[in-house]
Amino acid sequence: MTNNIDAACAAANAPVIPDDKLPDDRRRLIDIDDAIAKIRTQIATADLSRQRSGKPIDPEWFHRARTALRHLYRERAEFVACSHGRRRRDRLKDEIISVLRERYETDDWTAVLDEASARLEREEAR
Repeated sequence: MTNNIDAACAAANAPVIPDDKLPDDRRRLIDIDDAIAKIRTQIATADLSRQRSGKPIDPEWFHRARTALRHLYRERAEFVACSHGRRRRDRLKDEIISVLRERYETDDWTAVLDEASARLEREEAR
């Protein structure tokens, strides 16, 4: 049985989002992933050439390519760790605050902020 929906076909037919519509953090992640894919493709191409010709891959080039990959993977991991988990949580908190601010009168909202600040100070004092 043949699978008509493979990854290459799906990627080729996927809708393209213009760069100006993407948030900066998403654009940066896409750039990192693209750079990783390019280096991996170069390494795979060099390996196929090595297999075909029997000549070894230039060890200095290979070392530089692998080092670049390692740095990109590290940058990607740090970026994902910093931006996605924490950033989503911060956005959720901002939305919760927005909803609550709409529901409370100004005096009540001030009391809520004062209580939250007092709790934070007690927590930091521990």
